Amino acid sequence: MAAVSEMDEDPARPAACLDSAGLSELASRLGRVEEQLAGFHRSAAHRESVIDQLHEENQLLKAGLSRKVLEPVITDLIRLHDQLSREAQRQADSGQDARVAWSFADDVAQILDRCGMDMITAAPGDSFDINRHQPLEVMACADEAQHNTVAEVTAAGFIDRETGHLRRPLQARFYQYQPEHQDVISSQ
Repeated sequence: MAAVSEMDEDPARPAACLDSAGLSELASRLGRVEEQLAGFHRSAAHRESVIDQLHEENQLLKAGLSRKVLEPVITDLIRLHDQLSREAQRQADSGQDARVAWSFADDVAQILDRCGMDMITAAPGDSFDINRHQPLEVMACADEAQHNTVAEVTAAGFIDRETGHLRRPLQARFYQYQPEHQDVISSQ
């Protein structure tokens, strides 16, 4: 028995001295270690995928939260842009210098742009677009070519660049062709 103890304690003992039962035990233990390592790697990979998913969801929540915080600010900026544009137009119509009012309206438009809002504009004669325009008034016209075209823009529209959501449609007066109106215009 002392000889067996000496052999177990002897670090220089060659591996060839292991009997088949010892090799089988060693192989079994190595197999269990490999299984545990494989399980650990599967768990680590799963943890990493969960972490990646949670990070992505966190980023989406942050973006949504910042957009929610900006909502009332954007609403107020659109309102301010409308007021400044109307004041600039009123000054221009009365012969006053409207450059300062227009520059403030442009500054507000730039702030809205930095908040992710694109301005929708139109010129007189542009076609009516039900998805982007809100008619405030319909004006009769005798020229069929002007039917459903912009007569006058009263307020710019705004669209969310990221989502494509129409924040506020362009507001305008539109022409509508009325052939019976032509007789009234001709007789005047």
